[in-house]
Amino acid sequence: MTAEPNEKAVHQGGPAGPPDPRRWRTLAVLGLVQFMLILDVTVVNIALPRIQDTLGFSSAGLAWVVNGYVVMAGGLLLLGGRLADVFGRRRLFMAGVVVFGVGSVVCGAAANPATMVTGRFVQGLGEALTAPAALGLIALLFTDAKERGKAFGIWGGLAGLGGVTGSVLSGVLVDLVSWRWIFLINVPVAVVALVLVPMLTSESRMTRVRARLDFSGAIVGTLGLSAVVYGLLQAVSRSWGAWQVLVPLLGGLAALAAMLAIESRSAAPLIPLSFFANRTRLVANVATLVSTGGFFTYSYLLTMYEQQVLHYSPLTGGLSYLPFGFAIGLGIGANNALMPKLGVRATLAIGFVGSAVGLFLTGMIDADSGYVGGVLPGMIILGAFTGIAIPASTSAALHEVDTENSSLASAVQNVMQQVGAAVGIACLVALALTHTTGQLRSGAAPDAAAASGFALSFWVGAALMAAAAVLVLALLGNPKAAEWGAPKENPAPA
Repeated sequence: MTAEPNEKAVHQGGPAGPPDPRRWRTLAVLGLVQFMLILDVTVVNIALPRIQDTLGFSSAGLAWVVNGYVVMAGGLLLLGGRLADVFGRRRLFMAGVVVFGVGSVVCGAAANPATMVTGRFVQGLGEALTAPAALGLIALLFTDAKERGKAFGIWGGLAGLGGVTGSVLSGVLVDLVSWRWIFLINVPVAVVALVLVPMLTSESRMTRVRARLDFSGAIVGTLGLSAVVYGLLQAVSRSWGAWQVLVPLLGGLAALAAMLAIESRSAAPLIPLSFFANRTRLVANVATLVSTGGFFTYSYLLTMYEQQVLHYSPLTGGLSYLPFGFAIGLGIGANNALMPKLGVRATLAIGFVGSAVGLFLTGMIDADSGYVGGVLPGMIILGAFTGIAIPASTSAALHEVDTENSSLASAVQNVMQQVGAAVGIACLVALALTHTTGQLRSGAAPDAAAASGFALSFWVGAALMAAAAVLVLALLGNPKAAEWGAPKENPAPA
């Protein structure tokens, strides 16, 4: 399949031509959608009790308001990224926005649990189509190293701010309006994107010399990823030895192994194994997997701590995250100054080490801690150093990705984030609850026991961040500034 005629406009912004003059406006629109996608991951958490009361969810069924989204997004991201490269990044982005918008309307209008969970599955599918296509477009549009670093910083910052804003916005809407609006506010964002993206971007897709790609490996891999994510989510509320955890985990790992075997033997693989041969990309993605477990568990456990131990209302708990968002913004600004001087490896390591310090300080909380003296110091440090780490991580994960594979590279990093979050929450929440139970049996007061469990998990999260820093310093390459995330030219067809 050859490139479409209007593909040239996007590829003129590639390594061989001048930058696309629309690139910053395009980034603004794509970033708005990315903000919406990340916001929807966290915006639900504070609203869950109200959703349960309104729709009559059981305790077990309520988990699927979160899990349905994560399973679909985590399982389908790789396939979505590759389909964007093959069939057109703008096309897949637009389709994903439509799907996500429809899912949001279904969730906002849900009258029963089945409709709500169905809507969340549809939203997850929308993210799997939209997110990798969007970052794939950005990787092709920004060709200057300095501009690319800023673009990745803005993109990563919007992801971090989306997570923080989700907690704030959810608290405001749930307390003052209705939980339904946490979904319905996505609709105008989707409409804006559908109107502006065709005006600001041209289509781009990979150029193929073979007539047919082999989808079997990607389908098996998608089933494997979905099963692994499902098993990890089950481990939050069950023991690791339960069949509900072991069967999907082992089955998913077997499917992923089968995918590797299929792709290695395919004459036209959908996900070529050679993509993973780049050491910088590989190490960056593994470090993302490790560090994300600590980061996403932080917001999950801190929300529980504030509501269960400090007895905050949803509104107060949401507003308590505002300094986190400001700190992330400051960290992104610091990244723009540090990365040109220190390089990707040192900047990323600094981000992870600082994040470890922030989590460690948060682990000093107890039942009598206040917000200013107990929560805020760790929150500000974690936010600032997360802002430093996110753009460096994105740059390394897209290092030397050619124009054929830009959306696939984005999908791989998104998968690492989803799986890392699922692993972190499954392990660290279970650890916190187990430790709390032990403290209660020893005669501790309920609030003190719960705070002790949360603190232990924050310290383990800090250890994960420190391990990611060691991994980066030991194994990550240190590409020159001109190579940060730079898409390579495609090799000429044989």
